[in-house]
Amino acid sequence: MIRFFISISVVLILWSCNTSKTTIVTKNSTVIAPQTPVIPSSTKSAYWQQHVDYKMDIDMDVNTYQYKGKQTLVYTNNSPDVLNKVFYHLYFNAFQPGSEMDVRSRNIPDPDGRVGDRISKLNPDEIGYIKVSSLKQNGEILKHETVGTVLEVDLATPIQPGERVTFNMDFEAQVPVQIRRSGRNNNEGVALSMAQWYPKLAEYDFEGWHADPYIGREFHGVWGNFDVKLTLDKNYIVGGTGYLQNPNQIGYGYETGTVSRPNTDKLTWHYVAPNVHDFTWAADPNYIHDTAQVPNGPLLHFLYKSTMPREKLENWKNLQPKAVELMQFFSNNVGQYPYKQYSVIQGGDGGMEYGMCTLILGEGTFDGLFGVTAHEMGHSWFQFILASNELRHSWMDEGFTEYIGTLAESHIFNKDFEDLSKRVYGAYIYLAKSGKEQPQTTHSDRYNFNQAYSISAYYKGYVFLKQLAYVIGQENQEKTIKQYFNDFSFKHPRPIDFIRTAEKISGLELDWYLIDWTQTTNTIDYAVKSIEGNSITMERIGLMPMPIDVTVTYVDGTSEDFYIPLQIMRGEKPTAATILKDWAWAHPTYSFETPKTIKSVEIDPKGLMADLNRQNNKK
Repeated sequence: MIRFFISISVVLILWSCNTSKTTIVTKNSTVIAPQTPVIPSSTKSAYWQQHVDYKMDIDMDVNTYQYKGKQTLVYTNNSPDVLNKVFYHLYFNAFQPGSEMDVRSRNIPDPDGRVGDRISKLNPDEIGYIKVSSLKQNGEILKHETVGTVLEVDLATPIQPGERVTFNMDFEAQVPVQIRRSGRNNNEGVALSMAQWYPKLAEYDFEGWHADPYIGREFHGVWGNFDVKLTLDKNYIVGGTGYLQNPNQIGYGYETGTVSRPNTDKLTWHYVAPNVHDFTWAADPNYIHDTAQVPNGPLLHFLYKSTMPREKLENWKNLQPKAVELMQFFSNNVGQYPYKQYSVIQGGDGGMEYGMCTLILGEGTFDGLFGVTAHEMGHSWFQFILASNELRHSWMDEGFTEYIGTLAESHIFNKDFEDLSKRVYGAYIYLAKSGKEQPQTTHSDRYNFNQAYSISAYYKGYVFLKQLAYVIGQENQEKTIKQYFNDFSFKHPRPIDFIRTAEKISGLELDWYLIDWTQTTNTIDYAVKSIEGNSITMERIGLMPMPIDVTVTYVDGTSEDFYIPLQIMRGEKPTAATILKDWAWAHPTYSFETPKTIKSVEIDPKGLMADLNRQNNKK
């Protein structure tokens, strides 16, 4: 999701999985990606994940904003469990008066201004809905009940481990007036922003079903392949997930040869999207469609309104070469982007990431347009390839993306990364002192304050990754990011997977870092307690332990760097500093002597720790 810019002045398993590689060939592109096979229960490894194959035919009426759909879904139960029920998400049902999203927005102390009480005021022809009229399992009619944004389904026959079943569904839906992420006719005049728009099978994993209602936060999905046909008014231009299979019947900048459109009022856009966990699209009759090729990478598509003021159109033109640089930066510093296309589409209510694309607002400044694009494109790595559960571990998604997007910005525009990071550290420290902080293990919809969620997910998650470089060394941190991507692409990694990767790279014990930072609200506060001649005593005031970098300046004008390892790390980071004996966390103070008379001492002079009180770091 789009980053939240917070003014500091104002608010002052390792899981082992050897999946085989499969080559997926579409009409215009080839993608090599892991494919989850059917694994007999007798040979199941420690890790498994479910698999879906969607085939959908959609007929959209752009005048009524209603559409009808047929969905064939082949579901592979790779779990060791017998499944007696399944659940679908019906996200559009959130945009109805009295929905959980509506009620929560009207009761939380700091509601999202984009939502507020707007849902409660929607008329029947403005609401969103998805109504399932027919659902069958292997041809047998199923009982189902719509409960808010979730479809509860009783199976005719339990799904056995390793079994594939086919669900056939007929449904009809209405696109809501855009309030949050999805919808029609947003403030910038985009006709259709079609995110979370189809009945989507809920994820089932080692924790069980994730049939979470859509209240306000993020999403979790099953890996699979999509084959989607979208039929709508011939004057509408579409962009989104997947590869267009009939470009020469469509045109509009997608053509690879002579365009030959059928002589009909509607066009059918046929998309194939291999190995993704969502499918999103947007459409408008006034889209400009530009492309830019990333060297040794994907083709970038840009779709934006031709009716914008001239200076806004120029922003979109200027964005395109920078987007190429972003794609190259992320591929070089995280891992190679595995697909052959990515689309940046004007269509969101800020910015939101989706498979092979993002929907963003398009009429801001160039800096804003670039910043949102950097963040949302970064999500392609930390959410749409490394598909962590956003509802449970939002910081792994938002925080890591905020970090890599800011790092890319500093690289592309030659900005000081440490200066950019100060704002982020300041936001976290504000939260930690506010009394509103909740552990990062809090479900994304269970935060008492939207602001607390935003700072925790985006900024505390950023600091987790930035501060890790202080703990294990910059080079080890960079290696950890790349190894994590390599090991857990196309899976659903958990926090323990990331920290175990860091442990393997660094050779250090890091469970304490994961626990204190993400599972508690413990804070860091170290102080210089006293200096006597050539003797220094420091104290730990906060509950969270850390290794300590300290610089000593002597009375003769020279200085020396020291490093105090944290005992429970069972080792040291690479450093050129003088290494001292370990500091055991339970000891509140630590003393050492220097070879010369001391003038001053400073803990963490580079400001890399998120120390709540830096005033006591120097004496």
